[in-house]
Amino acid sequence: MARVNTADERRFDTPKGSRRAPFRRGNPDKDRFGRFTEWVARAMGTPAFLAGLSLFVLAWLLWNTYAPEQLRFDSQIYGFTVLTLVLSLQASYAAPLILLAQNRQDDRDRVQIEQDRQRAERNLADTEYLAREVVALRLAMRDLASKDFIRSELRAVLEELDRTHDEDAANAAPRP
Repeated sequence: MARVNTADERRFDTPKGSRRAPFRRGNPDKDRFGRFTEWVARAMGTPAFLAGLSLFVLAWLLWNTYAPEQLRFDSQIYGFTVLTLVLSLQASYAAPLILLAQNRQDDRDRVQIEQDRQRAERNLADTEYLAREVVALRLAMRDLASKDFIRSELRAVLEELDRTHDEDAANAAPRP
């Protein structure tokens, strides 16, 4: 049986997959839940979260202790059972979410360590290459003439030129 195209698949003026169902399998944004877990882990580790949770528990206790009997929803007689369940539920979700965020951070750290190792290997190879080049330059510099050698050669050439010039001047001078 042939597959029937939906309206979105028949439209050529919109990019393929631009209208996607939010809960479709194979959602292209697979990292959304991971980012959510990191956000939860970051939020739970802040003083604002602790202060908010403390205010929530305090308000719960005050309401269920001092509110009129017919408006209370958690009995003090039973030890605030609903509050205990709410806090247990919060903790039971918080721990796995924090562990998921920690696993994502471990994966990022592992990738960063590998990149650092590769960078260190490249730096070592570059350093070794430059060291070999410096040694080659030093060896080449030994074969070059030194400043003192060039000065002595120039003095010898000047003395030779002076002697030749004196001889030419003596030969060219008129004889009496």
